[in-house]
Amino acid sequence: MRVSNRADRPRSPEIDPDVTGKELDRITRAELRYLDEKNFDWVAKHLVMAGRLIDIDPDVAYEHAMAASRRGGRVAVVREAVGLTAYTAGNYAEALREFRTFRRISGSNIHLPVMADCERGLGKPEKALETAHSDEAETLDTPGRVEMAIVASGAQSDLGNREAALAELQIPQLDINRAFSFSPRLFEAYAIALEALGKNGEAELWRRQISLAERALGVGEFSDPDIMDLGEDDDEDEDAPSGRPRARDLVNDAGTEPAEGQAGADSETDESESEPDHDAEAAEEPAEAVVTTEDVPGGSNDDSESATDGDADAVSDPFDPEK
Repeated sequence: MRVSNRADRPRSPEIDPDVTGKELDRITRAELRYLDEKNFDWVAKHLVMAGRLIDIDPDVAYEHAMAASRRGGRVAVVREAVGLTAYTAGNYAEALREFRTFRRISGSNIHLPVMADCERGLGKPEKALETAHSDEAETLDTPGRVEMAIVASGAQSDLGNREAALAELQIPQLDINRAFSFSPRLFEAYAIALEALGKNGEAELWRRQISLAERALGVGEFSDPDIMDLGEDDDEDEDAPSGRPRARDLVNDAGTEPAEGQAGADSETDESESEPDHDAEAAEEPAEAVVTTEDVPGGSNDDSESATDGDADAVSDPFDPEK
């Protein structure tokens, strides 16, 4: 496998001894199926390593993704991994180029918010706004539209348009009484936009609501501790469905944090090769929780305009803005 370390290219990073490549989910492994066995193993193992290191050492994660691309560069998920690791490492030009290639191969607009944020990272907020307000952006799912609104708000702020930055976030999903998986980030962005306008009182209300939303959703400081299975079932059927995340979840997931001042894209849409699985689609809707509170300016109380309900419901403690 080290034969790819030619003199004219950087040496590929080492793969941990415990990595087999089988850590990838079935769908991603299926995307790599046209590769021969040797290249399949190489690409799969480097993708696993990219996912393992992206939050620890983004630069090395990017090197692993690049190593995978040397033998699987025509596979959409590989180019996606290169884009995500490059973005996390702050290499916005490379990330933008890879996301464009991924888009051409897959036909998916899923990473448009990250592409717009890369334009911001390259000092082109006008280009970011052009992407945010494009027809293609209308095809995004609900979490994707929220991420795009956050990026657009940041771009307006870059241009000194503070009122416009606030307006970009006044979308139907901005509801102080309801919390979805994307709500804490949206609430925080809205609070920042309010503070930029000197509306510190309103900003404080939204900041306090972030904690309530996280508590209701069971995320952030209220998330359950990770449970790791230290054993391994030797009789496990490789082709049987498993709970392993997709490669893009390993590499990106909602946990991919953009560089400071940049909004990331935390939404992914899995595509099946067969007919749609309605149960699977329902599971991918953003989780919702009800967060009861007094009305606050800027919040939407129209349930019909809110994001699609998820399959998790919870009720938090009432919130009194007077306190």
